[in-house]
Amino acid sequence: MRKLTEGVREFQTRYFNSHREMFEQLSQGQRPRILFITCCDSRIDPNLITQTQPGELFIMRNIGNIVPPYRATNGGEGAAIEYAVQALGIKDIIVCGHSHCGAMKGLLQLGDLAEEMPLVYDWLKYAEGTRLLLKHNYKGHEGEDLLNAAIEENVLIQLENLRTYPIIHSKIYSGQLNLHAWVYKIETGEIFVYGVERCNIQAEHGEDAVYALEKVQTTLH
Repeated sequence: MRKLTEGVREFQTRYFNSHREMFEQLSQGQRPRILFITCCDSRIDPNLITQTQPGELFIMRNIGNIVPPYRATNGGEGAAIEYAVQALGIKDIIVCGHSHCGAMKGLLQLGDLAEEMPLVYDWLKYAEGTRLLLKHNYKGHEGEDLLNAAIEENVLIQLENLRTYPIIHSKIYSGQLNLHAWVYKIETGEIFVYGVERCNIQAEHGEDAVYALEKVQTTLH
């Protein structure tokens, strides 16, 4: 806790003072351009990896960057999505997974979680589409290959789940909203950007599939 309290003091005396005008503007309201859906994992910092300032991203986090289908749960995810698109006028939604994801490791061994972490077990049931896709299409993969497939396919499944929301479907149809699937590699800092149609771990990632951070950002302006 001492590190946190010292950090707060540092923020107030240095960063806040040198960015006072920005915070005064933020106090008048928020106008983020992007809904960024990612994992709770402490190693993931959306503002850091995108080099964005407070107010630029509307961030939704949960275990496994999972988007339950429309009305599948009474949790806050649906409300956050609806608010972002309807009230804030978000134009882009990014679902960002990451390497070494503990949630996807758990999904691959779902039965083991039932007794140890029953709430995590129940939550990961919302990623059943990912689990079944892996079961039926990645039978020859195991270990890190299977985990990477789970991470990659999961972000694409979540885009499909997003489309079950009436407001999302309507905005996409009218050209007012775009969906994006990213995977952040913790160990290299790379962002992999996937086409919304499909993902195939058996195919090597081409040069057009891997973007430097600066190039990724320019596609969202």
